[in-house]
Amino acid sequence: MKRLTILLIFLVLSFGAHARDPDHSRWETDIQAFEASDKANPPPANAVLFVGSSSIRFWKSLASDFPHYRVINRGFGGSDMDDSTAFADRIVLPYKPAAIVVYAGDNDLQGGDTPEQVRDDFAAFVTKVRAAQPNVPIAFISIKPSVARVNLLPSINAANKLISTWAMAQKNVAFLDVAPAMIDAQGQPKPDLFIEDGLHMNPKGYALWVAQVGPWLADHATAAEVKQTPNTTTP
Repeated sequence: MKRLTILLIFLVLSFGAHARDPDHSRWETDIQAFEASDKANPPPANAVLFVGSSSIRFWKSLASDFPHYRVINRGFGGSDMDDSTAFADRIVLPYKPAAIVVYAGDNDLQGGDTPEQVRDDFAAFVTKVRAAQPNVPIAFISIKPSVARVNLLPSINAANKLISTWAMAQKNVAFLDVAPAMIDAQGQPKPDLFIEDGLHMNPKGYALWVAQVGPWLADHATAAEVKQTPNTTTP
């Protein structure tokens, strides 16, 4: 019996260690595609970088939503927060962005990460980026409540609170809370903000994000070399 107990403890610990040792290599094709695009069409300097999961990837209206800024979209669908950290040296640091907007977290929670782990992964991203650019402004868009993942609402709320608290204690790190505008009076996600899958947003949903990101950019990406007319973007 004692031997069986020890074996069970070992299996639990081994599973936990594996869960926190993700295989980032599954995104190698996506990252190489970004690098090929950068080589063929060098991205603009002093741009605002948007990075994270599919909610960034599918933000096709970035250029028109922020017409006075150069923007770079480096979202790769299905990714976790720690994936952006793992590839930061290839899809963040080379651009020397004037400001960075991050969205990730709901895939993490869906995959079994705790709210604390999501916070720590964002902190690791900030640490890695700030090692190369100590003063770059970084904003985290709060984890969105969605119809498809309504079961995650308690974890989403907990993670957002932890990230917000951590961000407030940092210099030039912002937490942009889009969640309150995305829920109804009963605290449930508004279906009219999403496409058919109930997870990804339609233009009405993204408009709520623009309302949060726009004022932050006005305060933190106001250098003359960042603003421009017309907008330049990368595919």
